[in-house]
This record gives sequence, C-alpha cells and structure tokens, in this order.
Amino acid sequence: MFMNLKDVRKKYIIYLEKKDHKKIPSSSLVPENDPTTLFTGSGMQSLIPYLLGEKHPMGNRLVNSQKCFRAEDIEEVGDNRHTTFFEMLGNWSLGEYFKEEQLPYFFHFLVDEIGIDPNRLYVTVFSGDEKAGVGKDTESIAIWKQLFADKGIMAEVVELETEKRGGELGMQGGRIFAYGSKKNWWSRSGVPENMPLGEPGGPDSEVFYEFVSIEHDEKFGKHCHPNCDCGRFMEIGNNVFMEYVRTKEGFEKLPQRNVDFGGGLERITAASENNPDVFQVDVFRETLLWMEKNTSKTYEENKRAFRIILDHMRAVTFMIAQGIFPSNTGQGYILRRLLRRSIRFWDSLKGEGENEMYQITLGFQNYYKEMYPEILQEKERIIDEIEKEEKKFRKTLEKGLKEFEKIARRGEVNGKDAFVLFSTYGFPMEMTEELAFERNIEIDRDQYEKEFEEHRNLSRTASSGTFKGGLADSSEQTTALHTVTHLMLAGLRMYLGDHVHQAGSNITAERTRFDFTHPEKVSREILDKVEAYVNTAIQKGCRVRVEDMDKEEARLSGVEGSFWEKYPDRVHVYSVEDEEGKIYSRELCGGPHVDSTVAIRGIFRIVKEQSSSAGVRRVKAILEI
Repeated sequence: MFMNLKDVRKKYIIYLEKKDHKKIPSSSLVPENDPTTLFTGSGMQSLIPYLLGEKHPMGNRLVNSQKCFRAEDIEEVGDNRHTTFFEMLGNWSLGEYFKEEQLPYFFHFLVDEIGIDPNRLYVTVFSGDEKAGVGKDTESIAIWKQLFADKGIMAEVVELETEKRGGELGMQGGRIFAYGSKKNWWSRSGVPENMPLGEPGGPDSEVFYEFVSIEHDEKFGKHCHPNCDCGRFMEIGNNVFMEYVRTKEGFEKLPQRNVDFGGGLERITAASENNPDVFQVDVFRETLLWMEKNTSKTYEENKRAFRIILDHMRAVTFMIAQGIFPSNTGQGYILRRLLRRSIRFWDSLKGEGENEMYQITLGFQNYYKEMYPEILQEKERIIDEIEKEEKKFRKTLEKGLKEFEKIARRGEVNGKDAFVLFSTYGFPMEMTEELAFERNIEIDRDQYEKEFEEHRNLSRTASSGTFKGGLADSSEQTTALHTVTHLMLAGLRMYLGDHVHQAGSNITAERTRFDFTHPEKVSREILDKVEAYVNTAIQKGCRVRVEDMDKEEARLSGVEGSFWEKYPDRVHVYSVEDEEGKIYSRELCGGPHVDSTVAIRGIFRIVKEQSSSAGVRRVKAILEI
C-alpha cells in the first residue's frame, strides 16, 4: 500500500481522533518563551508544562503534526534519511493511558492502517540505568512480544547496551533489542546524569524499519543492528514514557505518567513505500524533477548535492515564512548558512552562478499550500529574501573560492586562512571545513577560534557590560535600532491611539522585538503606515536631542514613557525632530541613541506582528540594508 506524505499525515490524525485524541495546531518553528533553543525540534517542546502536571485546555489526549528543525543535523544531510526540517507526527497522553495502550496504537497504525509489513519492523527498549535507579523496561518487552506474536512473528530479546556492542554482536536472531540510557532514555538534556533539576524524562521504545535492499557497510561495524548507521535500518518512531523528574534526591516519579510519541512523517512515508530514500517521497518530487531539468544532471548520479539542496531549501522556505531573515547571529545565521551551502552545491551541479535559488522553493510552496497556508501567503517575501541573499553572497563567492583554491594548493588551510575567508569573503567556517574535507585537508579550528576572539575583542566598544532598555549591546547598529524603536512606538501611537505604550523590548544588532499594549491584531495597512512614518524620519536626517528634566514635569508635559516608577526623580527625555522643528518622537529613556537619524543605515521594515499575551501585541522589525 503506497501512500504519499499527505495521506499518511491525514490517516494518522484521523486514527488518533477516533481514539478520543484532540488535534492541536503545529507550534512555530521559533519557540515562544524558550531561550534555551533556537528552533522547535519536537512536538513536546511546547507541552512541557502539561507533561509536568498543568491542565491542557484540549484535554489529556492530544495529536498533531509538528513542524521541526534540527540544526545539529546539517552535517548529516546527504545520506538516505537525515533532514534538518521535517514533520513529526505526535500523540500524547497526559496522565491517562501508558505503555499498554501506546505501543499497540503505533504498531497497528503502521501495520493495519498504512500496510507496513510487520516482518520489517524491529524495536528497541531501555535496558536500565543502575545509577539513576531505573530498571529494565520489562513491560514494553512483554507488550512487543505479544504484538508480534499476534502477527505470527516470534520476537526474541537481545541485550546490546551500546552501538559498539551492537556492531560486535549483530542481530543474533533478535527482534527486540535492549540498549542503555545513551540510546533508549529520552529527555531534552539527553542521558539521566545530564538532566537539570526539574527536567522530566523517561525510558523510550523506538521502532525501526528494515530495508533489506541495502547491504550492510562494515565501516559502521562488523555486524548490522537497529542502531547501525549504514542505512539498512531507519528509525521511524519513538515512544517516550515520561514518568520521572530529576530532583535533589535523584529521580522521582512525576505526579502523572505521560506518553510522548514522535514519528518522522517523511520516514514513515518512505517505509510505507519500502523505499530507503526519504528524498524519493512525493514532497520532493516536483522540485527534484525541476532540478534535473535545469542542471542536466540526474539525481541518481548526484545524490548528495541534490539531497542537501532539497533539504536546505525546504527549510529556508519555512524559516522565512515564519519571520526569520538572513543574519550573522541566531536563527538568521542558520538560515544564511543553509542558503549559502545550497548555492555552492547548486553551482557544483550547474557549473555557473545565477540568481535563481528562489525557484527551488516554488515546488514546496505549491505542495504545502493547504496544510501550511502561510507558505503561500509569504511567497513574495520568501522570493525577495532569497534573491537578496543570493546576490549578496555571489558578489564574494567567486573571489572566495579562488582564494580558497590558492590556499589549498599549499596542502593545508590554517586557522588564520579560515578566518580571512570568513572576514573578507563571507565564508562561514563550516563551508571552509567542508571544502577542506572534500580535499582531505584538515583545518586548525583552535587557531581559527583564537583569531576570531582577537577580532571580536578589537571590535568591542568601551561600554561593554550590562546595557539599558533591553539592548543586547551598545554597538552602532543596536543603538540605531534603539532610536528606530522609539520612532516605531510614536508611529504606533499615531495610528492606533494613545492607549499604546511599551510593554517590553529586546533589541539586538539584527532586529528589534517590541511589545506594546493593544487589544487586537494590527492590520498590514497600519503597519505599512508606521513603516512609512519611521522611514520619513530617517530620510529627513532628524537630530536626536536629550533633555534633563524633573520626572513629574516630564510626565505632565506629555512625554511618552513606560515603567515610570523605575526611573529616578531626574530623567532623560529623548526627542527626534527635523530642521523645521517637527517632533517625530519624544520619550523617556535611559539611552543610548544616535545623535542624528543620518547614522541609521537601511530601510525600516516590520516583518512580523503577533499576540504576546492578553492585551499585548508583539512586533519584530529590522533595518534592511
């Protein structure tokens, strides 16, 4: 029974809804209120409070398909199964059912709903952790034995403990394999000893599909086993039994036993087709054919380059649609790295550089338009951002590649060379390492880090330390964005009303994130007017002057301000005004600011507007250079 991605997703949701699960929407790729991670990498991230005992408004049985991105897998992309962006099918029990219901749910979905041959399924369980005081998962073993027996399959248990041991001993006729906490324990922090206080976790049971057409490669171990990396086995789902929490006393039982299941949609679809290559599933088909036509190269003969481009450009499509833009820090850096890596591999296929990377995203926009309509709604922005970044990178790419080849002819690339390629030609260290790896050349990363640190120290201003007003630092660009944020607030108050006040801000060199009081969504029309207001003040070259005033006098004179109680009796009031004396902004503030809007480089753009909390909206804005 061959099925496409959409069929598998739909069947899964309906299957769990029939078992009284409520469908919840996919969270954003950018986690809300979670500074510990750049991206949403699993469906459970937004559900942590409920896994710890808080009541979910939709009940105790939940299901969804979650958009995920894992930056740690960038270097893995190129094989038959790894992608950075993927959808994760998920279902949760918040204190209701447990192992005896969950394992049959997933097994019967695979076998009975989408027609996967049970003879090709193998499972792993937790072998126990003496230090953590958690024993072997004998319950899951018994359940799996019965499920396989019901299909006429004898399921023997094999103790492997580690991947290394698996490579030494192999399958040994087993179907159920017991591994230790490095493989079959799940928490956001990994193995039990790495879990911080208050972190939930528990043993898990993974399900693998065997592609018998793939021969074992002994470079991954003498023998094959489910956790082998040769590609014969592909993990398609993980049942996490979250029943422990780390405390000062050790591991204690949570108030409720939870199930957290996650299954890779692309991988499950590939298994349903008995095709070991996830890049052959239907979501990639239109784009893959377009790439073959426009490069005159075949996928079969250029799999690694095709796979990297297909994966990275799909991720780029979703990132930009969610308000992430190319930059040198955070999520923007990952986006830039994906796009620039794609450009290099595209050129290796095509042989010449052209500004056409945006066309690779069109197939994905078409495919996901129903499930994720924001992809199509943001079509113009996606195209625009990719075109701008590609043009920017191509200006230095050719020169940088020539410089790299000149360096590589010496037979070595030292850390200083790598830093010059980064600082002068815009090559991320990862790209230089990849080019060097292709030529069997090692790079002294320690020397590169030393060069980078020296450069950063020279670039720092004298005013390092703690900065005021939500500013990440006192660099020129951050300071400019601080002044721009004042202008934006003035524009919001002009077009929305005097009820608008600041409710919080976070300003970096890359963007300003600003919360303000307002009860409803702000239309794009109003946001465009605010943009025009700010850009007019920038283009006029307004001066920024500061007055020292009595706080009460400032308040009574109509100076805009929030958090008045935090300021001393004497305050600074910053005004932005043009040569004719028109005041664009007048606000209480602790600084710093530019002296004139002449110093503000770029066009002001509001790239995202959303709810922050009840009665508070949030905007993200940038200066587009």
